[in-house]
Amino acid sequence: MDLSKVTLEIFSKLEQQWLSQPPETATKKTRVLTIDGGGTSGVPSGPALIHLEHQIQLKTGNSTSRIVDFFDIIAGTGIGAILAALINADDGTGNGRPLFSAKQAVKFLTDKRTELYKVKSSGVVHRRRMFSGKSMEKVLKQALTRTVDGKVLTLTDTCKPLIVPCYDLNSSAPFVFSRADASESASFNFDLWKVCRATSSDPSMLKPFLMNSIDGKTACLAVDGGLVMNNPSAAVVTHVLHNKRDFPSVTGVEDLLVLSLGNGQVNGSSDRKVGRGGYCRSQHVVGIVLDGVSETVDQMLGNAFCWNHTDYVRIQANGYLNGGVGPPAEDVLMERGVESSPFGGKRLLTETNGQRIEKFVQRLVTSGTSSLPPSPCKTGAVSQLVDGR
Repeated sequence: MDLSKVTLEIFSKLEQQWLSQPPETATKKTRVLTIDGGGTSGVPSGPALIHLEHQIQLKTGNSTSRIVDFFDIIAGTGIGAILAALINADDGTGNGRPLFSAKQAVKFLTDKRTELYKVKSSGVVHRRRMFSGKSMEKVLKQALTRTVDGKVLTLTDTCKPLIVPCYDLNSSAPFVFSRADASESASFNFDLWKVCRATSSDPSMLKPFLMNSIDGKTACLAVDGGLVMNNPSAAVVTHVLHNKRDFPSVTGVEDLLVLSLGNGQVNGSSDRKVGRGGYCRSQHVVGIVLDGVSETVDQMLGNAFCWNHTDYVRIQANGYLNGGVGPPAEDVLMERGVESSPFGGKRLLTETNGQRIEKFVQRLVTSGTSSLPPSPCKTGAVSQLVDGR
């Protein structure tokens, strides 16, 4: 018997089991969906989101299956937060069903894009492109108010836990909205439309948004969450790892299954970022921040999941910008996937984005539908008002 050959075979099998988690163990994993911000001129995560839900329906044989049925927690920033809220908001029937399917949510943003990002001029001599906050607020409030009972939905009115970041100018710190905190106290609960408005407040195009909690005791002067967490994957992973009440079985990243949907590069090619004098164009600084934050988080999670890279899948549209609400589905889904290599760099995969989503869905469906975890009771890091002021 050739012992060296037997040893090699044993170690090869062990390595394969270590790197590729078999479907039967997926039931132990907490399933996370995150959606990037950065979509004022396009939402390439839309086709990926539609494809995700369509594949779930195909593999379950159930046309009424929804994304919330197979994920334990959803997070989003900016336009990603709006999508996350639409597909997660409870329709009020008592059956844990969302107000919007993925296709309906993307169509809503497509139809309402000019109202959501209504352009207005600012200044007399040097006219500057700005967006109307009031127009955005009207669209968001319309979408996140239930017609069945007229209820203006709040963070507690979601099918699954929700995480949405913004930046609070009052405290000069990130401010993370979560259903966990909202379920603890009305002082941490906010209207969903206000949460979406807060995380979408790009300071270069929209005024900061002043908002109060349901009971009026917590205030936030919000600007774009993308400035600090454009890719909210790290924030939600950290939330799950430390939230023992909602997710008691999670002890490390090996217990997680994460799907992260990007929204493409905000700034496009480097030629457009630098002026004739060789200086970086000021109008592109926010975009540079958004891209940089997203790529940094992707690299960090790539490192964290490097021993089991199939548990973290990043779907990113590369090399597009057509000015619409996302390129045609085939353009995004037919692009070859790009994966962060451990400790630096990227590698081009042989699989397309569509194929990677399909493989991910196979694991979701094999592990069964998600159970609805109770909202935890935890201390929120937010500042409270004194006597409502």
